[in-house]
Amino acid sequence: MNPLLAELHDKARAVLDPVHYDFFAGGVGDEVVLADNEAAFRRLALLPRVLRGKEIPDDFPVLISPTAFHKLAHPDGELATARALDGTVLVASMASTVPIADVVEAATGPVWFQLYVQPDMEITEALVRRAERAGCEALVITADSPVFGRHRRDLAHGFHDLPAGLAAENMRDLAGVPLRNIEMSPELSWDHVDRLRQMTPLPLWVKGILHPQDATIAIGHGVAGIIVSNHGGRQLDLVPAALDALPAVVSAVAGRVPVVLDGGVRSGGDIALALALGACGAGIGRPVLWGLAADGEQGVRRVLDVLRDEFLHVLTLCGGELTPDMVVARC
Repeated sequence: MNPLLAELHDKARAVLDPVHYDFFAGGVGDEVVLADNEAAFRRLALLPRVLRGKEIPDDFPVLISPTAFHKLAHPDGELATARALDGTVLVASMASTVPIADVVEAATGPVWFQLYVQPDMEITEALVRRAERAGCEALVITADSPVFGRHRRDLAHGFHDLPAGLAAENMRDLAGVPLRNIEMSPELSWDHVDRLRQMTPLPLWVKGILHPQDATIAIGHGVAGIIVSNHGGRQLDLVPAALDALPAVVSAVAGRVPVVLDGGVRSGGDIALALALGACGAGIGRPVLWGLAADGEQGVRRVLDVLRDEFLHVLTLCGGELTPDMVVARC
């Protein structure tokens, strides 16, 4: 991890309720995948190109991945995160502790809406309409959650509900119910993706794809993009690191839609490796939470600034190019 991000992590851990720290930091099962998401980047190296004579673009190929319950980290919650964007895309969680309309209003960059398709499509449609009215620019369907993951840290703490005064605000006043629970269902299928495409003109991304055949299927169902992700190690502890799954998905997609890598990104060098392996961008999850807990809006901005600076530095040192032939395994 970048030293400045490590500093923010340590400060966040010091100020957070230990129960809430473990909710953010923890993963499923023995947390093998949680650790491997980061370790996968350490297994690879880049072979720089030299004397390329290229001007380095000031692009920052990063989006903020959806994470729940930001008010557990800071009183301003998702509002602070949204104010720190400075052009970066925020994928706002359906389980936000701030209503999506307020998040979009506060945002200084584009906002997409992360969606768990609900078994009751009337509820799903109400959520989609809420995102549309708020001004969200895309929907991101989380596909890897037919059931909730089992997090041992949360079970040990008995952490099942938000503290009094906090709620998943996007679940209020849907179909006549004051506050609904988010539901998961193994019966959800690609047919639901088709129904969503008919329901809304918003571009649909699918998050949680690891198998290349699922990537091909997703394209057949008209998705706008794919996010290769294992849910930050929070769903199944038997899957590969997201980075290890990326090349096969990129190959299957063959440039037909953009592919984003999500999971374990902790430095600008990690972003560079993801792009070299074919991703068009990288999602940042936990580092944003550490910045938020440590210093609110300024902490989130610092995370993004540090990663931007480090990524552009790495890109410059690699001759302004990031291609698969530059990626080698460390001995």
